[in-house]
Amino acid sequence: MSAPAPITKAPAGESHSTDVVIIGAGPAGLFSVFELGLLDVKAHLIDILDRPGGQCAELYPEKPIYDIPGLPIVTGEELVDRLLQQIAPFGATFHLSQMAEALEKLPNGRWKVTTDAGTVVEAAVIVVAAGGGSFVPKKPPIPGIEEYEGKSVFYAVRKMEAFRDKNVVIVGGGDSALDWVLNLQPLAKKLTLVHHRDGFRAAQHSVNQMRELVAAGKMEFHIASVSALHGANGQLSSLTLNGKEKGDYDIPCEMMLPFFGLTMKLGPIADWGINLHENLVPVDTEKFESSTGGIFAIGDINTYPGKLKLILSGFHEAALMAQAAFRIARPGEKLRFQYTTSSSSLQKKLGVS
Repeated sequence: MSAPAPITKAPAGESHSTDVVIIGAGPAGLFSVFELGLLDVKAHLIDILDRPGGQCAELYPEKPIYDIPGLPIVTGEELVDRLLQQIAPFGATFHLSQMAEALEKLPNGRWKVTTDAGTVVEAAVIVVAAGGGSFVPKKPPIPGIEEYEGKSVFYAVRKMEAFRDKNVVIVGGGDSALDWVLNLQPLAKKLTLVHHRDGFRAAQHSVNQMRELVAAGKMEFHIASVSALHGANGQLSSLTLNGKEKGDYDIPCEMMLPFFGLTMKLGPIADWGINLHENLVPVDTEKFESSTGGIFAIGDINTYPGKLKLILSGFHEAALMAQAAFRIARPGEKLRFQYTTSSSSLQKKLGVS
């Protein structure tokens, strides 16, 4: 695969004017740039992360995804890279490492978004594509864990190679824990799974594969909890486990991955006056517009009858949202629906004619 397409990052604290502000630069937000771009609608994206990609980039950059149409297998990072290449012709502007903090309706009918870094963007349309909001990992209640975070304790796998030939301990019993057990076991010098009970909230086939590896002596499974960390200067050397049968005992550990789930925080969006239902934005299924005119919600942040939280659903929602956003951003202009396969003007925009 070719190198990721370059993106335009705007310095913090500046003022801008555009057609659409997209809050969230995950797959749904990125594909929105494409659908809007086909209609000559310009977009700025605001994201709290330091790079585009949302949860794909933050939580599973190297984890395989199998349900993207036309791509039988693609990692989160590869999907983001492909989306960035696809939207490159449209020159979107990114405001990264910033939270959309305040939203104001202006007298002229446009919106003003202000970030926590002092950036101001005015636009005719707001698209909330913030996934479940800002997500933070649930941390295990282990004294002194902060000293090791980012050095030998990690809440996500950025690069699998970092775990090659290491003594790795994974803590948890959900899909993330079991998925990374299976992905990292071939790389690690030694891999140990620790869970407080002999039952899991993960796909049964993953649990079966893990048990087969244990039976074959290729990894260890301990029914216990982690009660203490041992090491120096942020580097782990061992963990103290507490089990019902064995009490307290130590096991060696160079790198620990606790997967206790995520805490979703909607953040300032909850204070914007948009009608919410259980921290999600109810939308119609014609335009994916919220109860507030000119504010749309796509991806995991929205809710409607029959909603499926899938990336491909976000792509579909982005396409219909773009049609409605055009009518707001370009009042008086006629919307011409065209196919990229047959429209020479669209192909020219994409640089393929």
